Amino acid sequence: MSQPTALPGRTGPGGAAGLLVIGDIVTDVVAIHGTPVASGTDTDADIALRPGGSGANTAAWAAYLGADARLLGRAGYDSADWHLSELTKVGVTPLVLTDPDYPTAVVIAMVDPSGERSMLTNRGAGGRISPADWRADALDGVARLHLSAYTFFTPSGLDLVRLAVAEAVSRDVTISVDPASTGPLRAFGLDRFLSETAAARLIIPNRDEALLLTGESDPERAALALSRRYGTAVVKLGGDGALVAVDGELRAVAAASGTAGAVVDSTGAGDAFAAGYLTAKLQGADEPQALEQGIKAGAECVALVGGRPRYGLATKHLYPIHAD
Repeated sequence: MSQPTALPGRTGPGGAAGLLVIGDIVTDVVAIHGTPVASGTDTDADIALRPGGSGANTAAWAAYLGADARLLGRAGYDSADWHLSELTKVGVTPLVLTDPDYPTAVVIAMVDPSGERSMLTNRGAGGRISPADWRADALDGVARLHLSAYTFFTPSGLDLVRLAVAEAVSRDVTISVDPASTGPLRAFGLDRFLSETAAARLIIPNRDEALLLTGESDPERAALALSRRYGTAVVKLGGDGALVAVDGELRAVAAASGTAGAVVDSTGAGDAFAAGYLTAKLQGADEPQALEQGIKAGAECVALVGGRPRYGLATKHLYPIHAD
């Protein structure tokens, strides 16, 4: 198994300003279709290949927005070089092992005319992430550890999370978590998830995840309940903006008006929002400012195909990739 790249000694004021994201690296096949998918026959679609994964997207947007962002993840033998190149191109420091036996995870994202997507997933190498992927220097210069809950959903991934959380707690590194997706979250177990994330001081769910985790029917009440457990809860409301609660009190609500534009593809929008919010907080922003930065990043993301910032490439560019 190949080793990750060397970690540069980048630190900010006070010796620690970095963001370490632990999460998935995925090859996204994005199919944008203008009519419903027809069963048993063909449906016309624009199809593009994109680098993706919730964790990798968050790290990429954070680096794009100016953070010292690192990603700890696992890529596969088929496309690791491409993924590493795409991460470093936008400024991420990849702490990524290449699995010699499994290909990189693949998601087929089918995007309807509203920009909403449905996904078919093969976890590939990402499903094999484990404590072997951890590095002793992973938290050097890091102020925040951010966990994508997709990492929790395999036994070896959960072992890695437990190791990383213990290391973060021992270093007084703040922990945040993104619950990832309602389907696997429900399968993992809600009480189990709450227990495994007890050390986190910030949770960033979307509306559906917040309601699922709390049993509430209203996102504001869900945010208040989650903030009493985690300290801070930021609930993403899609086109309606976002809200944040701290220690059982609503602190800020931000609308998406003013940033609204054409929604091409919602893939990665929540990851971009999280990156915008986290980067702003690392840079000293207050809650309303951080919400606004998250919303701006999410709005930029939904105007593009795929879940990453574009680095000047055409929207329909099909990335070159070497795979058998």
